[in-house]
Amino acid sequence: MSHADTQTRHVPDRLRPSLYAHLVGWESLLLAVAVAVFVFNAFASPYFLDAWNLSDATFNFTEKAMIAFAMAMLIIAGEIDLSVASIIALSSTVMGLAMQMGAGTPVLVLVGLTTGLLCGAFNGALVTRLGLPSIVVTIGTMSLFRGVSYIILGDGAFTRYPASFAWFGQGYAFWVISVEFVIFVLLAIFFGILLHKTNFGRMVYAIGNNATGALFSGIRVDRVKFVLFLMTGLMSGLAAVCLTSRLGSTRPSIASGMELEIVTMVVLGGINILGGSGSIPGVVIAAFVMGLVTFGLGLLNVPGIVMSIFIGLLLIGVIALPRLWAIWRKRTV
Repeated sequence: MSHADTQTRHVPDRLRPSLYAHLVGWESLLLAVAVAVFVFNAFASPYFLDAWNLSDATFNFTEKAMIAFAMAMLIIAGEIDLSVASIIALSSTVMGLAMQMGAGTPVLVLVGLTTGLLCGAFNGALVTRLGLPSIVVTIGTMSLFRGVSYIILGDGAFTRYPASFAWFGQGYAFWVISVEFVIFVLLAIFFGILLHKTNFGRMVYAIGNNATGALFSGIRVDRVKFVLFLMTGLMSGLAAVCLTSRLGSTRPSIASGMELEIVTMVVLGGINILGGSGSIPGVVIAAFVMGLVTFGLGLLNVPGIVMSIFIGLLLIGVIALPRLWAIWRKRTV
């Protein structure tokens, strides 16, 4: 073996990501925005820095983020699920029916997760087996799932869930750290590893960049997409468990409009809406940004309709920003 072979091989500087590239990366910019929002809220409201108020602020994003992690992978693969809020409604309704039949907390959790999983399987089968566009399919099932909830409940509600069931949405793991926040952190770690450190994650990126090329390279595209729909449905079922537990009741209107906030969270996190790129850390930071913004507006007594307008404008702005940046770069070159 030559002396040259025994030497440490250094990656040329030009191949290393520059410090500037890291500093202007989307996650870094989002982190700066999160810090700015935090500081603004601290000055705008004397109640913001209270430990229990900060803990309450996490409820503004934990349930949505649970779904956003799975949705991020689905969008990276070139698909989307707009029925997630309706899956929450149907899962919550089925849990209410089980509760009326005397089911205890373990069975209620199992029912909620299973209902979400079955809804995800239904969406996935329509997309991967019949070749239907996911946006059309999930717009249809969005109405279908919530419609079933309205048929079952009408103007009524399921209440009187077991006291132990409240632990998921109202319990605290330790001090001000809620059970929901712990679940959020564990899921962030799980999906981060799944997307960025496994072969499955690499297949997701490959499919999003070129589904036909991925198919010819041996990747079972339909199977991967079906699994992603299953995960999105399962996370919706988990969110239904946490949200129903936190509210202590089930109504057919539960989680209305949440799909818009989830998609906004995903896109704000740097996930390309056309697929092929994005990261879980970006979604995590976006979740904190949206949670801090909505909680801060709530402390300032801003009406809910104004928050909805803000979320809509944020979604449009985040999608349009890369295009506007590209146009500006072309004109300045």
